[in-house]
Parts: sequence; structure tokens; C-alpha cells
Amino acid sequence: MPIKVQNDLPARAILESENIFTMDEKRAMSQDIRPLQILILNLMPIKEDTETQLLRALSNTPLQVDCTFLMLSTHESKNTSASHLNKFYVTFAEIRRRKFDGMIITGAPVENLEYEEVNYWQELSTIMEWTNTHVHSTLHICWGAQAALYYHYGIPKYPREQKLSGVYRHKVLHHRLPLVRGLDDYVMVPHSRYTEVRREDVEKHPELNILIESDEAGLFLILDEKNGRVFLQGHPEYDRMTLNNEYHRDLDRGLDPALPCNYYENNDPFSHPVLSWRNVANTLYANWLNYYVYQTTNYILETDAE
Repeated sequence: MPIKVQNDLPARAILESENIFTMDEKRAMSQDIRPLQILILNLMPIKEDTETQLLRALSNTPLQVDCTFLMLSTHESKNTSASHLNKFYVTFAEIRRRKFDGMIITGAPVENLEYEEVNYWQELSTIMEWTNTHVHSTLHICWGAQAALYYHYGIPKYPREQKLSGVYRHKVLHHRLPLVRGLDDYVMVPHSRYTEVRREDVEKHPELNILIESDEAGLFLILDEKNGRVFLQGHPEYDRMTLNNEYHRDLDRGLDPALPCNYYENNDPFSHPVLSWRNVANTLYANWLNYYVYQTTNYILETDAE
């Protein structure tokens, strides 16, 4: 998939070094194609890493995708420079009248807070409500999925006894649905979280369909097809070293983290981690873009009147 990105976005050089096709703004403008307009609300602390991960995950179909990165006005990032945000991100006020084919809302390291205690919860709630009328399909990741399940359906999250960290085996439950088309019966997916949503709460809502789950890690993929909402209670977009970096970061902080499961060769935290989930990430994001965005979105995206 040709990903349209700003010419000097740092993620572009990384993707090109991986032989991933990126398209600069000038080349994209010369093509007689309407690219899919995808809005990404990046709530992760190290935003450059997440930018690269998500653009990589979106790069596996023939579709042209134009990504816009969104930041919150009510939260100040401590790990990403203001110059990077000002150059590559927009605020909600700047795009609230626009409509988008798709949107991604990422996770955030605020799981141990109640939703209403998160300092940007009100702004996030406004954005999630706005998606009902301005976004054709929204994909939510990890805490972003939990937050959206709470906001849209009142589904609570629960603290786990210890952090879930590692790569876990999951069973695909409904191969007939396009979102999981092409996946094997069992797939490996990374998780990194302290909380969870539970099957019994999701099953109270008939519009929600559980598509992938794990005996160890619980629910992973939930779909509300009617309302165009996808929920990933995990991190298929993670790159090979992400869990490793989180583990050693927590070690350096004196937190005594558990070793990520099913991740290191011979459970050696100084070995090169095994990458066992890239095909799952590529397939899921490609299926979402194709079947739930491209195939059903309007050709002409309207803008609200001033």
C-alpha cells in the first residue's frame, strides 16, 4: 500500500529502509485517485515509535492512504517534542468539521486510573462521540478499545492481578467475517496491559461480536459491524523490540517486571526476541481498510458547513 506521508516525517525514512512503499505529497497529488482519509489519534507516550508501527501496519494493500495525526489539546506530551507535534499533528478544533473514511485510536499508559480520572477524558469522549457522525469506521487499540467499550456500551474494565505482558496464542472464532479472512485457526498476538474487559460483559450487547480470544490473555478482537467499530484489546502493531524495550525500561525503574511470555529465545531477556505476529497485524489492518473502510465508505467525503 502506498502510504501518503509528509515529506520529512521521521517515520518515512524508517519505512523506506524496510522497503515499504511510501509516497510523498507531490506524487500523491499527481495521481487521479482518491486516497482513503485515515485519522490517527496517537495517545501513546513515545509518539514517533507508534507512528512508525501504525504506518507499517497500514502498508499492505494496493490502496492509497492519507494519514492525519491528531493530538489532544487538553494533554501535554512529556515524551514527544512540541516541535514534532506542532509540525506533524493537528488538533480536534482544526479537523472537527471534516469527515474521514477511517480512524485509529491508540492505547495509552493510563489503565490504572478510572476513566473519569484521566485528565483528557472529556476531550476524548467528545472525539468518540464525534466519530459516530464523522468517521465511517473506527479501530481502537488496547486502552483505546477499553475506553471506547466503556463510552459506547458502558462495559467496565477490571484490574488484573499482575501485568499481562508477552505474545499469546489466540483462537479465531468466526472465519466467515471479512475482518478475520485469511487468518489461521490460531494466531499469536502481543499484549501489554494491567486491565481487561471480560466476555460476560461483552455478551450482554448483541451488536458486539467476539472474533478472537485467548485462554491466557482473554478477549482480543471485538467487532460492532453495524456501527463500524473494531476493538483490539492488544497490540498487533508492535514491532519486534517493543516489549523488550518496555521490559528493560521497567527493570531500570526498579519495578521487577515479569518476563514477557513466549517472546525471548530460551527466556533470555538479552536475546533477540522472536517475531511471531507480523502476518496477523498485516492481515487485520489490510482487512479493516479493505472490507470495512474502502468497500463501504462514500466516494465523496463531505465537510460540515461553517
